[in-house]
Amino acid sequence: MKITVLNLNKTNILKTILLLLLTNISNAQLKLKSFADQWEFIGIAVEEPGYTIWGTSPIIDEDGKTHLFVARWPGNTVEPGWRTHSEIAHYIGDSPEGPFKFVDIAVKGEIEDELTSTNSQFNKNIFAPHNPTIKKIGDVYALLYIVNNGIKEHPSNQYICLSTSKSLNGPWKPVNTDGALLRPSKNEDYWNYNASNGVNNPTLLQHPKGGFFLYYKSEKARMGLAVAEHLEGPYVQMPFPVTVNDRNIEDGYAFMFNNKFALLTTDNHGIIEEGGGILWTSNDGIHFDTNEKGFHRINDYTPINMKDVKVHYGPKNKSYAKFERPQILTFNNKPKYLYVASGTNIYGGDAPVSYVLKSKN
Repeated sequence: MKITVLNLNKTNILKTILLLLLTNISNAQLKLKSFADQWEFIGIAVEEPGYTIWGTSPIIDEDGKTHLFVARWPGNTVEPGWRTHSEIAHYIGDSPEGPFKFVDIAVKGEIEDELTSTNSQFNKNIFAPHNPTIKKIGDVYALLYIVNNGIKEHPSNQYICLSTSKSLNGPWKPVNTDGALLRPSKNEDYWNYNASNGVNNPTLLQHPKGGFFLYYKSEKARMGLAVAEHLEGPYVQMPFPVTVNDRNIEDGYAFMFNNKFALLTTDNHGIIEEGGGILWTSNDGIHFDTNEKGFHRINDYTPINMKDVKVHYGPKNKSYAKFERPQILTFNNKPKYLYVASGTNIYGGDAPVSYVLKSKN
């Protein structure tokens, strides 16, 4: 009889412990009031002496190594380098948290100041491959980025390109010979006809039911959508924007989240909080009519003395530092790491670097 009572007590104790654990987990989840609350700051992702580091897009290979495709250019200032000298560099690390080692240049454009107007190929050249995003589609790697055809008409001459490869180590082959995937609409009735900033900052999503959704930023810093049956296109643009922002947003990253279409963007002017990020969600991937905070200001993730930082891009009198160009690394279709650029080097370094955050979930 004593043995039976003892076993029952053990069972009750185990049940109590399990209940307490589940309660603690539930309470922790309740504290995560928004998508932004799940992130914890890890540190620098990529820092390269002599270069400005910007958009950093991650992907895991079959051996578990993390590859980053990074916009960079010589020097320590953002302007005008991203418009004229940007290139897409390839880095590899054993862990999503680094350290990362430079491997090669995946995509390189012409340098405009090395050309002259008498060059017969001048108007055919592409300049400054920038803001890459990397995806694996079937057995092919798709590297999307933006280019322009000269500083004189920039930024209205920005357009989106795609290069593909069977290997993350290349070689990268531009689609449609020159890589061009999407240019501004020529339809006068479309929302971004003659867009002052062209089409830029692409993010690609393979639709769960087939085909491809290519999101991009265009006129008045809203997000647009172009749809194609095949990866290489042709892509047909929607005649309206898919976000309802009345203030500028930037750098959307598309992914599926909780069975919904999601776009993670910056929040430049305070739709929710100036200097933070926004997670837009949609049931159909066409109308993003709900949102929540996507990420906080840098100061909310790690202690910063704003007197010690170095602002290389953006206002220098802000009381906070902000992230740019969010890119997500998923595991089993769940966000696990967030890679971001910033115009502020929070450690006071001589040039911008990119940072990485990890999900607490």
